Amino acid sequence: MTIRVVLVDDQAMVRTGLRMVLAAEPDIEVVGEAADGAAGVRVVTELEPDVVLLDVRMPGMDGLEAARRILATDSPTRVIVLTTFDEDEYVAAALRAGVSGFLLKVGPPEDLVVAVRTVAAGQGLLDPAVTLRVIESFAAAPSPDPARAGQLAQLTERETDVLGLVAAGLTNAEIAARLYLGEATVKTHVSRVLLKLGLRDRVQAVAFAYESGLVTPGR
Repeated sequence: MTIRVVLVDDQAMVRTGLRMVLAAEPDIEVVGEAADGAAGVRVVTELEPDVVLLDVRMPGMDGLEAARRILATDSPTRVIVLTTFDEDEYVAAALRAGVSGFLLKVGPPEDLVVAVRTVAAGQGLLDPAVTLRVIESFAAAPSPDPARAGQLAQLTERETDVLGLVAAGLTNAEIAARLYLGEATVKTHVSRVLLKLGLRDRVQAVAFAYESGLVTPGR
């Protein structure tokens, strides 16, 4: 199965570089490009790719607003934010918009390929360089979101435990060992948590855990 990708970046040279990296992979095809957020939304709406790579800072409509508009529809497209800027405000805003991945442009090309495949497979991904910043950003919120906190009541005690460990960055295998469960059972719990809370993937689960107050600094 070929993964269809759209590139949205205002720098033509960056788009060319991204296209070259991805075109070298037999299972990935770049099907469209755009130089700003508004054009990116139009291209994604028309082509419905599996993954769109969005730069954060672009003239006119930026990548965050483009992500919000794409994810507000029923489009199956998953969004990876790709940027040279790693300030907390961009990371947090991107995750709140519902993106499935966040990568820095300074990373090696192979990280980009892995990210596209990971997100296309329905999983979330954060660049290791920004994972800690993401956690700190949400942990520093002044108080839990009452609406988010209320949604935790939908989860069973075991599902709540699993969500907390997902937010701590543990893999399914590590969670299984911690809770003395089978890895398949953990995978089922994670799937149920995402379904009940209306989350796309583990990346959004991390954000939810912090915003709801389930996970706090020091825990």
